[in-house]
Amino acid sequence: MLTLNIDYFKSKPVNIPKITILLDHGYHIDTLIKALEQVYPQIMTKIRFELSTKPSKQEKAKQGKSGFVPAIARWVYALGGAKPYERSNAWMERCKSLVKNFERTLFHATTKINLCFIRLMLKRLAAPS
Repeated sequence: MLTLNIDYFKSKPVNIPKITILLDHGYHIDTLIKALEQVYPQIMTKIRFELSTKPSKQEKAKQGKSGFVPAIARWVYALGGAKPYERSNAWMERCKSLVKNFERTLFHATTKINLCFIRLMLKRLAAPS
């Protein structure tokens, strides 16, 4: 995805605040930085990574929860709400071909996602009002 939008990062001035990318704890930031710097060496002067907060065992106990508890900040949307991303993910889960990723390339996987949304739009346009 970075390589498709590399012009945006190259044209972004260094003197304005860095773009913060919120990651969950499944990502290895060092490995990610190395891979990004191979594509664009000055990328870390324009972006920064931040791990989302993970609830501690004490916080889970206070809430009366155990096991998996979602992170406090997830799917942060640029305009302030989390709903558009979560809604999109729920819609994509309805596409049976996206339940498992059998695609070998990112291009093919992205195409399948686009087809899923086209199918959704066509269904909504064809629905009686």
